[in-house]
Amino acid sequence: MTDNCTDAKFCVSNKNNTTMNITHIEHLGIAVKSLETAIPYYENVLGLKCYNIEEVADQKVKTAFFKVGQTKIELLEPTSPDSTIAKFIENRGEGIHHLAFAVPDTAEALNELAEKEVRLIDKAPRGGAEGLMIGFAHPKSTCSVLTEFCCKPEE
Repeated sequence: MTDNCTDAKFCVSNKNNTTMNITHIEHLGIAVKSLETAIPYYENVLGLKCYNIEEVADQKVKTAFFKVGQTKIELLEPTSPDSTIAKFIENRGEGIHHLAFAVPDTAEALNELAEKEVRLIDKAPRGGAEGLMIGFAHPKSTCSVLTEFCCKPEE
C-alpha cells in the first residue's frame, strides 16, 4: 500500500518557500446516489436549506447546495453510469468525495501546485457548478484527499 502523503515530494520540500493563498473552505463535495433521497436529511434533520440545484452536463453530475456559515455542502448525484461520481460511488459508496478550497485565482493555484510537483487532474481551470472556475489536484499527491481549488471568475 502506498502512502499518498509521504511519497509526495512537496511534503518534504518547498523549493520556492511559498504558501497557497487559501481564503477558506469553499465546500465539501459529497457523492450521493439520489438528490431526492439525500436532500430531506439535510433539510429535515439538520435544518439546512437547499438553495440551488443545477446540472453540470459536461461533468455528468447534478448538484445541490447548502450553506453552513461561509462554507457550502455540495451534494453530487451522477447523471450517467460512466460519470466520475458514479464510479466513485460504485467503488467506495456514498460519502465525502472532495474538499474544495477558495483561492483568489485558480490558474495561479494550479501553477503553484505544479511547481511544487503536485500531480494535477486539471492543468488549467475549467467551469464548475455555480459559475466557479475549478481545478483538481490528484489524491495520490494530496494525502489521499481529492482536493479542488476554485474561485469566482472575474466580472
